[in-house]
Amino acid sequence: MVLALLVAACSGGKPNIAIGPPASETSSVSKLILDAYGITDDDYKAYQEGFGDAADGVQDGNIDISIGILGLPAASIESLQNSAGDVVMMSLSDDAISYIEENSGYRRHTIPKDTYDFLDSDVETVTAYAILMGSTDTIDDELGYELAKIMIENASENTHAQAKQMILENALNGAEGLPIHPGAKRYYEEQGLTIDNPVAELTADKSNRKNDFILGTGSQGGTYYPLGGEMASIWNKHIEGFNLTNTETGASVENLSSIRDGNMDLGMSVHVPAIQAVNGEAAFEGHEVPNAAFIGHIYPEVIQIVTRKSSDIKSLDDVK
Repeated sequence: MVLALLVAACSGGKPNIAIGPPASETSSVSKLILDAYGITDDDYKAYQEGFGDAADGVQDGNIDISIGILGLPAASIESLQNSAGDVVMMSLSDDAISYIEENSGYRRHTIPKDTYDFLDSDVETVTAYAILMGSTDTIDDELGYELAKIMIENASENTHAQAKQMILENALNGAEGLPIHPGAKRYYEEQGLTIDNPVAELTADKSNRKNDFILGTGSQGGTYYPLGGEMASIWNKHIEGFNLTNTETGASVENLSSIRDGNMDLGMSVHVPAIQAVNGEAAFEGHEVPNAAFIGHIYPEVIQIVTRKSSDIKSLDDVK
């Protein structure tokens, strides 16, 4: 939704790799990372697990490698370290980072060593942005304005660690290349921001606004689900007659597809698949999402790769 967790506790043979839920951005970026190292499907056994189940599998020794997308610091990694006591985070190589940058919207990112107690040095990886996308069929102009305004001005009510990233200075991170919701645009321009994005056309109208809305988040073991739950509660508190329910999903790709199909009103997503969705590319080839618009930035998502000291795998080069 988007952090990559890779735990290696391999005892011989092909490593078991949890690449994220089916049709998720985690799955897409996991395969991109493995491609960067020349790792093919024949080199590992794939497990399509969410973050929580994958971490449990790593702790139990049933999964050697687990890949996910989360914020910094990731509670799932801290919990794994508390349980296992021997977590090691691996850097991506310069060549791998260059490959990923050339083939996606992810960009180099350095994880400072003071992010986690177990780090001995900075970690080189890549990052993207978690953003909020809204349906142009159900999120009318005024509602889009209120959603953006409350995301920024009431973020202090949100106790999740990533809520501190929802500030005006970050509001347009991840918006490049996306249509922006006109209500969100109006709020940001009132705050002095310059908007260059194309403006989405709305079919939603306040006069026939429904009462109940659905927010797609991610798996319960990730960042989207708990953070989205608090965001939903704050919107419900401050928007009269508005009832938003957050639901567990496979994250980005599922959320965007559900908005397209009219089964969801708001969805949390990594900005990379959001761009692919509106352009009908990659997983959305032939199935573009014409009715989704950018509402706001949530937090930066960082690919993080971890193993355990008891593993024979010291880097992804060891998998092939």
